[in-house]
Amino acid sequence: MKLGAFSVSLNVKDINISKSFYENLGFQVLGGDITQNWLIMKNENCIIGLFQGMFEKNILTFNPGWNENAENLESFTDVRELQKQLKEKGIKLLTEADESSEGPGYFTIEDPDGNSILVDQHR
Repeated sequence: MKLGAFSVSLNVKDINISKSFYENLGFQVLGGDITQNWLIMKNENCIIGLFQGMFEKNILTFNPGWNENAENLESFTDVRELQKQLKEKGIKLLTEADESSEGPGYFTIEDPDGNSILVDQHR
């Protein structure tokens, strides 16, 4: 199962303080909009998202269709197909992508310890 680019989406208290902290660790801004309280930062192949006031806890994030530079992949497994495969394995989905749609979509699950996982396709 190919889930796409991986990142950790962090729920931060102050995006400016968090941005400075991760810059000191060698991360650089890859995308986002600090005026909207979210940034995507990268250090080599490590990607983190900083999100202030958007969700309650940290989230493991996968992006089907993207590589680690947020560049489109030629071929990938659509989020709706991934969702179908997980359902067949008995994994409970918390939210689901509309299976009658195409293009962008997402679903969420939790691991056995309650960690949130977002599979978010942007194209």
